[in-house]
Amino acid sequence: MTQIHDLTALQQAAAIRAGDLSPVEVTDHYLDRIERLDTRVGAYATITAELAERQAKEAERRVLEGDSGTLPPLWGVPVPIKDLNMVRGVPMRLGSAVFDDLIGFADDTVVVRLRDAGTVLLGKTSTPEFGLPCYTETDVSPPARTPWDLTRSAGGSSGGAAAAVAAGLAPIAQGSDGGGSIRIPSSVCGLFGIKPTRGRISHGPIVPDLFGLSTNGPLARTVRDAAALLDVMHGPEPGDMYAAPPLPEGETFAGYADRDPGRLRIARTIEPTVPGAEVHPDCVAAYEQTSALLEELGHEVVELPTLFGPDLVPDFELLWGVMATLTPVDPAREDRLLPLTRWLRERGHATSGPDLFKAHARLQAAMRTALPAMNGFDAILSPTLAQPPVPVGYFHDAEPAENFDRQKRFTPFCAAYNLSGQPAVNVPLHWNDEGLPIGVMLAGRPGGEGTLISLSAQLETARPWIDRKPPVWDE
Repeated sequence: MTQIHDLTALQQAAAIRAGDLSPVEVTDHYLDRIERLDTRVGAYATITAELAERQAKEAERRVLEGDSGTLPPLWGVPVPIKDLNMVRGVPMRLGSAVFDDLIGFADDTVVVRLRDAGTVLLGKTSTPEFGLPCYTETDVSPPARTPWDLTRSAGGSSGGAAAAVAAGLAPIAQGSDGGGSIRIPSSVCGLFGIKPTRGRISHGPIVPDLFGLSTNGPLARTVRDAAALLDVMHGPEPGDMYAAPPLPEGETFAGYADRDPGRLRIARTIEPTVPGAEVHPDCVAAYEQTSALLEELGHEVVELPTLFGPDLVPDFELLWGVMATLTPVDPAREDRLLPLTRWLRERGHATSGPDLFKAHARLQAAMRTALPAMNGFDAILSPTLAQPPVPVGYFHDAEPAENFDRQKRFTPFCAAYNLSGQPAVNVPLHWNDEGLPIGVMLAGRPGGEGTLISLSAQLETARPWIDRKPPVWDE
C-alpha cells in the first residue's frame, strides 16, 4: 500500500490540488512519523507542530475555495527549514548551547518565499554549531544519522535536512552550502541536492554574504522535486552583494528537468586538492560507473586539466576561520562553545585584515585562471566525497586540529565550487556493497543550474534511484 511519504513532493502537491489529499492529512502524516522515528534519526532540532497545523488548515481552506488551478506548484507540501535560518517566533539554536533562549525576531527571505508558496513548516532541522563542520553532532540535539545505517553520520551542515528527507520525515527540505553542506549530506543520505550559483538565492535580511561562499538550496529525493523547490527559493533582494544571471524569460528550473540536455562536453577529475586525501575504492567505482553511463548516453567525457592545487587550501581555511567569528557570542557564554568552534574562532580572531584581503585576492586570482578553462565544458564530474559515510563520532570525538584535518580529507572536492561560485549537484547513482549511498558531483558554468538539472534528470531516468529506500522507510 502506498503511503503519503512514498509520494514525491510534486505528487503530493498534485494530489492536494486534485482534492485526493488534504494539506492537513499530509502534515499529520509527517508529524506522526517525526514523533515515532526522529529520536533515532536526529533530523529535527525543533518541531513546530502547532504552526504546521495552522498553515496546513489555511492551505486546505484555499483549496476548498476552488483556487487549486492558480495555486503555486508546491502548495500545501511540508518543507522544513534548517536551524541556521531565522523564522519569526520560532526558537533558533544554530546548533549551539550558546543560544538556548533565542527566538526568531524576523523571517529570512527564503522563509518568506516558502511561506508565500504555500508550503508548511514542520520544524527546524538540526545543524552543527554555526554550520561549521561537515557532520551534525551538537550539545543541543541528537546526532543526525543517515537512515541507511543509523550508526553513521548524516553529514553536515544540512545533516538534519538530509536525514529528514531520506527517512521520510519530510518530502523535501531547504538547506545551505558554504563548503559542501548540501552536497555532503545528500551524498551520505542518497539524495539529490543542489548548491546553486552564487547570488541565486538571497541570504537576507540578516545573514551577510561577504565572501559569497554560502548559499541556500534544496535537498530532495528526485531531480524534479529539487528543481521545483529551487524555483520557489531563488531570486536576489536589494542589498545582496551578488546576483546570479536570471533565467531566460518564461523559463523555470522545473522545466529543465523535462528537457533533453543534448550532447554535452563533460570533463572529469578525481584528483583531490587536499594533501593527504585518498579516494576510497567505493567512491572511485561510483565515479567510473558514472563516466561510463555519461558516455553511453552520448556525451563526450574528457579529462579535466589540473586547475586547483593544494595552495588554495590554507586560504580557504583562513576564510573559514574568519567566518566562524561572524556569529555574535556573548563573552559570558563562550564556555558553552564546542571545542572545534572555539578553535576555529581563535584562528579567525587571530587573522589580520590585510591577511584576510590577501587570501581573498589569491583565491580570486586562482578563479580568474580556472574559470575560463572550466567554462569550456558543460559540466565537470568528480566524486562528491572521498569516503563512504563515516560512523557517528568519527570527527566529533577527535581533538579540533585532527577533527578539522579529517573533515578536509573526507570532503576534498566540494569547497572549490563555493570559492568559484559555480552551481554543483550531488547525484545519488551508486550504493556500495554495504548498502550505503555513494554520490557523484556535477558542477556547471556560473548560472548553469538548468544544464545540471537536465543532465541529472537524464541520469535519473537511465538509472532510477527513487525505489531505493532505507530500513526506517517502511516503519
